[in-house]
Amino acid sequence: AVVSTQSTGSLFGLPFVHGSLPHSPLHVRALADIEEHIENGTLSEKIVYVRETRLTTLISHVMIGASILMIPYPLNLIPIPVLYGLFVFLALTSLEEFQLWERLVLIFTEQSLYPPIHYVRKVPQKIIHCFTFLQILQLIGLCLITFGKSVYLKMFFPLFIMFLMPIRERILPTLISERHLQSLDGEH
Repeated sequence: AVVSTQSTGSLFGLPFVHGSLPHSPLHVRALADIEEHIENGTLSEKIVYVRETRLTTLISHVMIGASILMIPYPLNLIPIPVLYGLFVFLALTSLEEFQLWERLVLIFTEQSLYPPIHYVRKVPQKIIHCFTFLQILQLIGLCLITFGKSVYLKMFFPLFIMFLMPIRERILPTLISERHLQSLDGEH
């Protein structure tokens, strides 16, 4: 099935499907020289120089391939709490760039101390907090389905993900104006 999909797709100019990981944004950022400028209260970044290298990608893929050699024995020696700790560390270090976390912190921050984020200047505080609350409700629903004990409940995970789009496109515009939603959803 995979071979026929690949062959048919390549006839129509579609890219090959493979299990390769996408390039890490942190890796690409580490290879670039970036200058930061503050313009009109907005922090903007300008990429000055990017180092071109394919060696790190090659090494990472060779290491992924070599991990097959570690399948039953050495991987069993890694304690599960160590893996949990690694995942918690990855989650906590990525919170800084997570917009929901930024808006959650704004709930506990005095309004005069708000950072110069683009949506803070365009959207009233009450609407920012309302949007954050609605997203937290959706996240709680997602967590209840994902971490629930019932196997039957977990079967609704794809449906819940699918219903997030109509919630955003149909229900949220009735509660929050489209102009404010564009500011809260977009990057700039």
